[in-house]
Amino acid sequence: MAVPIKFGTDGWRAIIANDFTVDNVKRVAEATALFMKKHKMKKAVIGHDCRFGGPLFAYTTARVLGAYGIQCHMATDGFVSTPMVSLGVAKLKAGLGIVITASHNPPSYNGYKLKASYGGPMIPAEVQELEDMIPEACSLGELPTVHELTERGLFKTADLEGIYLRHARRNFDLKLIKASAGKIAYDAMYGAGQNAVKKLLPRCVFLHCDHNPGMHGQAPEPIHRNLQLLSETIRKNPKITAGLANDGDADRIGLYDEDGNFVDSHHILLILLLYLHKYKGMSGKVIFTFSVTDKLKKMADKFGLPYEITKVGFKYIAEIMTREDVLVGGEESGGLAVKGHIPERDGVWIGLLVFEFMAKTGKTLKGLVEEVYKEVGAFAFDRDDLHITEAQKQNVVRMCKDRAYTSFGSYKVTGVDDLDGWKFRLGDEKWVMIRASGTEPVLRVYAQGATLSECRAILEATKSTIL
Repeated sequence: MAVPIKFGTDGWRAIIANDFTVDNVKRVAEATALFMKKHKMKKAVIGHDCRFGGPLFAYTTARVLGAYGIQCHMATDGFVSTPMVSLGVAKLKAGLGIVITASHNPPSYNGYKLKASYGGPMIPAEVQELEDMIPEACSLGELPTVHELTERGLFKTADLEGIYLRHARRNFDLKLIKASAGKIAYDAMYGAGQNAVKKLLPRCVFLHCDHNPGMHGQAPEPIHRNLQLLSETIRKNPKITAGLANDGDADRIGLYDEDGNFVDSHHILLILLLYLHKYKGMSGKVIFTFSVTDKLKKMADKFGLPYEITKVGFKYIAEIMTREDVLVGGEESGGLAVKGHIPERDGVWIGLLVFEFMAKTGKTLKGLVEEVYKEVGAFAFDRDDLHITEAQKQNVVRMCKDRAYTSFGSYKVTGVDDLDGWKFRLGDEKWVMIRASGTEPVLRVYAQGATLSECRAILEATKSTIL
């Protein structure tokens, strides 16, 4: 029996040479071709990040699509970020985009993301429709070669990086950022953002900016425990005013202030909303996932802006962005989007926007956070990923469903929300959330408190209760 292939919160991901094989990629590519033919799509844009096997899987996908008469535009020269493919889909007026990437997963993984014609994730209903078309085995025999497809006009190259760089240079005052934002440290985490940042912000202090598919065994997720070198580099160099990190395909962001302190996505979302609305006079809806701080709702209310909370997964935000006027959208894991760009997470773009805010106001990142606190009050956030057995995970999920948890240590539960996972209210704007990952065999536990030490206390009490 063929391996079941499922698309999680953001694409299909699996371990290379285990389930992520050429044969299985052919199956997904054939489903993609069938979906495109059904919806009368004639053109696809394809790219891959820095992971092992990226070119092989990307070209395999192009050859399958080409066999069905679909014209494929492949990134001209090596790896590209997911936002580059998404922007390329929109600029080249393609029906679909495919990115061979496992995003922030460990380096043993690869994956297959789908991008719609508007330059963002396909809506969940269409992803499910495509998933249902995946065959038990690819029905094609020997695939046409790239040379054959090129001669038939079904394979072309596209300068996706160049398209992206031109778009960024038109939208940001890079001279002002370079002159006023100070020296920035950038950690690519061996990911696909490295070349773009080198060209847009050449004066950065660069870390992990070489092509290393093994990534020294480190999952390229831009959270503090994975970015110790970036934090230490900032602390040791007083000339560095901020730090930026991106994940493997550069659609997620992590930031550090001038003291080497991590600035999480909750704070970045609040900074973006503050800048775009209060400073730039822009309006629109505020969209955020269930795991994001309620402080965003508080700021939206204060500014008189509508908001909506979605399930975890940027695809839910992107779907709303395609039909409504959205000012800021984002998720806890570092995927953020703003008005004036494509409906897509983009870690490089968001970094540039924050640096522009710093440059135009003369404030440090720490100063921007303090301004956020004046609007909504101070808070802290932290998250633990629990690698436990499937039996343990299912037991915790069952206990959550049954509302069996009434307290976590000394923290009494005052209410529970269950849009996607379970968010246990603990009073005084404190909460803890439990949710099984949609892309990894992990149970995630999130907490918000007044301080980081309080977050840690809540997390430890929660772990003691559920395990």
